[in-house]
Amino acid sequence: MPLQLSILDQTPIRRGSNASEALQESIELVRLADKLGYTRYWLSEHHNTITLAGAAPEILIARLAAESSRIRLGSGGIMLPNHSSLKVAENFKLLEALYPQRIDLGVGRAPGGDRITAQLLNPSNTFDPQEYIQQISDLQDFLTDKPSYNNIQGKVRAIPQIDTVPEMWMLTSSGESAYLAAHSGMALSYAQFINPVGGKDAIAIYRQRFKPSDQLSTPKASVGVFAFCSEDAHKAEQVQAVMDYRLLSFEKGRYDEIPTYEAASQYKYTDNEWQRVLFNRQRTIVGTPPVVKEKITALAAELDVPEVMVATFAETKEDRLRSYELLAELFSLTVDVEK
Repeated sequence: MPLQLSILDQTPIRRGSNASEALQESIELVRLADKLGYTRYWLSEHHNTITLAGAAPEILIARLAAESSRIRLGSGGIMLPNHSSLKVAENFKLLEALYPQRIDLGVGRAPGGDRITAQLLNPSNTFDPQEYIQQISDLQDFLTDKPSYNNIQGKVRAIPQIDTVPEMWMLTSSGESAYLAAHSGMALSYAQFINPVGGKDAIAIYRQRFKPSDQLSTPKASVGVFAFCSEDAHKAEQVQAVMDYRLLSFEKGRYDEIPTYEAASQYKYTDNEWQRVLFNRQRTIVGTPPVVKEKITALAAELDVPEVMVATFAETKEDRLRSYELLAELFSLTVDVEK
């Protein structure tokens, strides 16, 4: 089976640009992805940063789904502890009603920002892992209209009432949620772009322990990675340099910094910092088409997944869109005209 490619859009805001321009770029990108044959297009949830525009994936999903005709739209993900399970269920049932069998609900446990902001988003959030497990159970019952203790035996319903259910995915970067995804009968997406260690084991455990659910009868998994492709080797080197600097800056808590190639190329790394750079490069796949194809293919084979989700940062919109065009060519993506 040919490898499937999907897009994770973190709605990056470039230096000198703004949120409105970043969101317009997302509209342009989803149109392109729909035409090129990408499988799904996910949007991330982030808070308290000036470098990303996507605080509310459910709103942007509605806008982008209207700009496309067949590609699946979803969250990658909704950070569930920030929200009420009932409200998330209602948001995504409404999206599913608008765009039947085209909506994915990917959920995660991370706050999508700092802990103080997470507390303000949901003052009842205790950051207890057991509460997240309960939220998953609540969410599934609300989405499927299953009477249970969670919804007072069906007296509380998530509306609208519809015949289909959004495809449910669980996101993980530590592997811990792989157990919960298996137990809950949900699909699993491993975030290689966050943690390059443990993905193979996490997905293997998920497959071994998977319990079929009403929504999913067999295990389903994918992996997400930062990637950039260019015919220009020098341009690829520049993007790698900026990613090296950017990821290290994140680790130092500098979330609002939008680095340039000039700043990245002039920075003098300490020995310890350079070791972190080399480690973080496992989160990225950057290079010319032959290099990128080989590495993406190898990653999919190592983790034994049929789908790779790509998040791309570039200094210009043109370079970012061109990278996605090259990936579609490399993996011979096609559009199913029957959809």
